[in-house]
Amino acid sequence: MSQNLIEKIAQKYAVDLENDQLVKSGDFLSISPAHIMTHDNTGAVMNKFKAIGATKIFNPRQPVYALDHNIQDKSEANLKKYAGIEAFAKEMGVDFYPAGRGIGHQIMCEEGYAWPGNMMVASDSHSNMYGGLGVLGTPIVRTDAAAIWATGRTWWQIPPVAKVELKGKLRPGVTGKDVIITLAGLFNHDEVLNHAIEFVGDGLASLSIDQRLTIANMTTEWGALAGVFPIDDVTYQWLETRIITVEKRGLSGIPSDDDATGGISPRMNFSRISELKQKAPYADPDAFYAKELTLDMTTVEPYISGPDNVKTMTAAKSMEQEQLKIHKAYLLSCVNSRVEDLAEAAKTIKGQKVADGVEFYMAAASSEVQAESEARGDWQTLIDAGARTLPPGCGPCIGLGVGLLEENEVGISATNRNFKGRMGAKSAKAYLASPAVVAASAVAGYVVSPFNYNDAKPQGDIKVNSKAAGESKAVSILDGFPSELTGNILFCHQDNLNTDGIFPGKYTYIDDFTPEQQAGVVMENYDTAFVNMVEKGDFLVGGFNFGTGSSREQAATALKYRGISLVLAGSFSETYKRNAINNGFMVLEAPELVKDLLEANGRDKLTVATGEKATLDFEKATLIYNGKTYALSAVGAAAQELVLTDGLENWVKARL
Repeated sequence: MSQNLIEKIAQKYAVDLENDQLVKSGDFLSISPAHIMTHDNTGAVMNKFKAIGATKIFNPRQPVYALDHNIQDKSEANLKKYAGIEAFAKEMGVDFYPAGRGIGHQIMCEEGYAWPGNMMVASDSHSNMYGGLGVLGTPIVRTDAAAIWATGRTWWQIPPVAKVELKGKLRPGVTGKDVIITLAGLFNHDEVLNHAIEFVGDGLASLSIDQRLTIANMTTEWGALAGVFPIDDVTYQWLETRIITVEKRGLSGIPSDDDATGGISPRMNFSRISELKQKAPYADPDAFYAKELTLDMTTVEPYISGPDNVKTMTAAKSMEQEQLKIHKAYLLSCVNSRVEDLAEAAKTIKGQKVADGVEFYMAAASSEVQAESEARGDWQTLIDAGARTLPPGCGPCIGLGVGLLEENEVGISATNRNFKGRMGAKSAKAYLASPAVVAASAVAGYVVSPFNYNDAKPQGDIKVNSKAAGESKAVSILDGFPSELTGNILFCHQDNLNTDGIFPGKYTYIDDFTPEQQAGVVMENYDTAFVNMVEKGDFLVGGFNFGTGSSREQAATALKYRGISLVLAGSFSETYKRNAINNGFMVLEAPELVKDLLEANGRDKLTVATGEKATLDFEKATLIYNGKTYALSAVGAAAQELVLTDGLENWVKARL
C-alpha cells in the first residue's frame, strides 16, 4: 500500500503496531513523538502530571520548556511561576529556555529539535509551524502533554491529507504571508478543516525556509492540523547555513542524548544532515490525497486579512484607496518576526518616520534573530523610524503586555490571528498583512501597500477525491472491549454545534459540579428537550464540525454521564475529539450517515429520536443502519485502551 508523507512520518513514530501494519488516514495510533514543547502552560501540565501520580519524566530528552507568552509580566506571582517551572526542569533534567530567549516554536527550529522527517507535538496550536522544515508538527492538549512526560507517548488519529500544489514564482515584494492569506481567503469554506496538508509544486524552490515557516504556521488559521513542506535542497541549505552560523558565533544548543555526533551541537551537525539525505521520507508517487488544491503564485499579490477573521481577504492596493486610519502596527509573533521579515520591513521604510498618532511595536522571534537583525542594521533602521521594541516573545499577539489595541482602535499586524478581542478591546479592529505592508502602513498612518499590484483574483482550484474501496483488514479487539455495539439513533442535525451549546459556559468553572449535574444540563443551550429524550446506550449523531469552540472537557463528559454510548458526526473539532477520547468517550466520523439522516429527517426539529437501532461492528469497522452499511475509521488498540481504562489519565496511572 502506498503512503503519503504524513502517513510515512506517522508510521515512524507509531508504537505497538501489529505485524506489517501500514498506517493510513483515519487510523488511531499510539505515538511517541520525538519532542514535545510546552511554554508558559508548563505549569498547568506540571499540575496534571503530579495529579496522575507521576514522579519522573519518562524520557527527559523528549520535553522542551520555553517561556515565551507572558514574559513582560514582572509581577511576583508570574516570576514565582517561572521560577517553579525552571526548578522543575532542573529537577527532571529537561531542556529549559528562559524568558527572553524567544518564542518556543522558533527555538525548536533554531536548536535543531524540529528536525526534518520527525514528528513533534506542542501544547500550542501553532506547532504546525515545524512543517516548514519538513516536520510533522501538530498540536495536543495539556492532558496529552502530561501523558507524554509520564510515559513517552499519547494517541493520535491520522487526519485526512490534502495536497496543496504551489505553482510558479512570487513577484517582487510578495511573500509567504501573502500566500497563506490567499489560501485562507480563496478556500474559505472549511475545505481543509481538520486535514493535514502536504505542500508540493515547482513554486517551492523559490520559497525560503522563513517563508515556509510562515505558511506552515498559519495553516492553523486555515483550519488544518498540520502543514508540511517536503525535505529538499532548500531544507538542506538552511540546515547547513544554520550550523555554520552556530559555529561562527560560538552558539550551542543544550546538550542532548541524540545518537548523532560531531559538530558543535548534538542536534545540529553535518553528520545528521548526511544521514537525513540518505533516509529522508517522501510521499509515494501514487499516494492517496483526500483533496488536491492548486494555487498559481504568480497571481498572488499583497493582501490584507480581516478584520475579526482570517478568511476575509482584500488586495492591499485596493484597501489603500479607503485610507483606513490605523492606531497601532505590529511586527512580531511566531509567524513573521524572523530575520527576513525584519529586513523586508526595514528596507520598506528606511529613512522614513512612523506617522503621528501611530504606535509601531516590534519584537524578534528570538534573541538570535534580534542579534542577527542588529548585525545587519535592520533593527536600528526600524528603531530610527520610530519602532518601539519589545522582548523576544509573544506579547500583544495574544493580548499580553504593552501595546494592546484599545476601544475602537484599528491595528495592522504581521501576526497570525485577528479574532475579535484577541489583541485588546473587543471593539477594536485588527487586520493582518506582510511585514512590508505593516511597516509601510505605520509610516503612512493608514493601510497602504508599498507595491503597485492590483490584478485580477488569484487563480486556484480544488479537486475532491474518493478513495477506491479496498480489502478491509479485520481489527484486533482487546480483551474487554466489545466487538459489537447496538444503540438507538438520536439525531442532532446542527453543524458547528459548539461546546457552549453542549455544556453551558456558566457551569464550566464550578469545580465541584458532579457527573450527575453535568448530565442534567447537557445540551441545555442547544435543545432543552434533549436531556429527557436520551435513553441509556443511545448513539448520538451530530452534524459537521461537532464540538467547535472552547476546549472545555465537560462538553464530552456530560454526554457520557447522560448515558450516550458514543457520538457519530460528519466531522469533529479536533480539540473536542481529543477531549472525548482522553476521557474514554468514543467519537467517530460518519459523514454519509449524517447526510442520509438529514435527508430523512430534515432540520425542523433540533433533536430527533429516530427509534431505530444501529449496530456498530468494531472488528469490521462498519455501522449498519436502516439496512445500509457505512464504513468507519478503524478503532485500533490505542483508542480501545483509552475506552477500557476510562481515559488517558487512568491509562497513564496504570503504566506508572
